[in-house]
This record gives sequence, C-alpha cells and structure tokens, in this order.
Amino acid sequence: MTQKGVVMQTSFEGVNPPRRGKVRDIYDLGDKLLIVVTDRVSAFDVVLPEGIPGKGRVLNQISKYWFDETGDIIPNHVISTDVKDYPEEFRKYADVLEGRSMLVRKTKPLPVECIVRGYITGSGWKEYRKSRSVCGIPLPEGLVESSRLDDPIFTPSTKAEEGAHDENITFEQAAGLIGEEMANKVRDVSIALYSRAREMAEKKGIIIADTKFEFGLGEGGELVLIDEALTPDSSRFWPMDQYRPGGSQPSFDKQFVRDYLESIKWDKNPPAPSLPDEIIEKSAEKYNEALARLAG
Repeated sequence: MTQKGVVMQTSFEGVNPPRRGKVRDIYDLGDKLLIVVTDRVSAFDVVLPEGIPGKGRVLNQISKYWFDETGDIIPNHVISTDVKDYPEEFRKYADVLEGRSMLVRKTKPLPVECIVRGYITGSGWKEYRKSRSVCGIPLPEGLVESSRLDDPIFTPSTKAEEGAHDENITFEQAAGLIGEEMANKVRDVSIALYSRAREMAEKKGIIIADTKFEFGLGEGGELVLIDEALTPDSSRFWPMDQYRPGGSQPSFDKQFVRDYLESIKWDKNPPAPSLPDEIIEKSAEKYNEALARLAG
C-alpha cells in the first residue's frame, strides 16, 4: 500500500545505503552519522506495513527539544539539525531531510537500554503483580495499575538483536555488562534526565510515565546521550487531565497502536497486520498533539 506523503524509507543517489533500524535510517559518514527518522511504526518489535504521516518529523523535533533542554545534565550526540550543515551530497535532498534528520557524533553504544519508570505500568505492572518488585527493586504493597512512584526507579533491559525482544534485567546484571562504575553513572544520569523532563512535561499537561534512554561512549570515554530522547516512541505520554490510577491510561504515544493490535489478537509475530485508516489518522493526531503541547 502506498501512502501519500509518508516516508517509509530513504535512499539517496550517490550515497551508500543506510543501516535501517525499526524507525531510523542511519548513514555512516566516518566519524559522524546522519540519522533520518522515517514514518515507520513498530509494535512488539515488528515494523508495521503502514507508516504514520509526519511521525518522523514529530519524533525528531521532540528529541531535539529535549536534547536542548538537558545538555547541562549530560552531553548529547547532536551536531546539527540544519540541512545546510550536512555533507554536500545530502543537501539536495533537503525536501526529505528537513525536520526529520540530525547530524550526530559517532559513539560506541552501551549494550543496555536505560529505562526509568515514574509510574507502574506495562511490563513493570505485570512483574509487580507477581513479585511486588520490578527488575529486583522491591516496591510498596497496595500499588494499582498506573500508580505514581514517589521516587523514579531505574530498570535496565538488554538491547535485543533485530527481530528479538528486549528483556528486563536487574541493576547487577547491567553492571555485569558495562561495569559497576558505568552502571551507577547511567542510572544516576537517567534518573536526573527523567526527573527534569517529568517536571517540565507536567507543567504542560503531560505525564511521562516512563522512558528509555540510550548512551554511548565518545572519544576519551566520555558518556554521551544518543539515539532519541523522551519521544512518544521511547516513552509513555499520558494526558494529565485524564489520569485515573487503577487501570490503563489514554496516551499520546504508540500505545494506541499496540492496543488496537491487542484487540485483534495478533500473535505479535511477523508479518504484522495492516492498520485501518482511522487508527493511522488518530495516531498522527496524537503524535502532533504531543509535539504541540511540549515544544509549541
């Protein structure tokens, strides 16, 4: 199915083909990368056949907003989001790249995903019901689905290969992968980033229930925030005026797509089913509202 105006993938004449992630096309420029955020959408680690119009631009602009707002907590990988600063061979494709791309420093990514939870939901809620803990962290009795946690918790996960599922791990397991000193550092930085964003977003009527950060090591071993930052793809965004603990919440993120796929009893294995037009349109509205509320 061809969708008008939707960028499902990019390729540019005279440029080596990109490495394609679930959503991003990544062009290797030697010591730098050019990241292009497409309109692809993934759910349960499977890329769906249709994209969400304008989604890539929304994700890119929200990431840029948070990179700008948190640069005093930790350096990030952004060099520029202005196509005029890109290598010459990309500048003639400004109509595709404008608003949905960034030129970034290349780093060595750490092999863990750094998840911070400020509310108990998703896989954390499932785990809490069984053990009253999440990733080995004991939590108080009496929490209900979507309860706010007084202190955000750091719950890392593995970084799965393409097509596989990430798995929650304990802090000790993360330390086994990246060393105890680095694990302490990414935990503290992740919680600091989340805490600032949670406070800022609440003033704009958005609850950031949880989020995922990725980090890399720059030259000299400097820790750098990479990938995306606090987007509706890497976080759960809830409208504050509709927040009611005790069940799942309405959202600005791709949970809307996940809920539809759950409702049709898809087995979460490829190939993914097609999305109806109304789900695509509603999702586009939710992404755009998140951008408008956060960054104006």
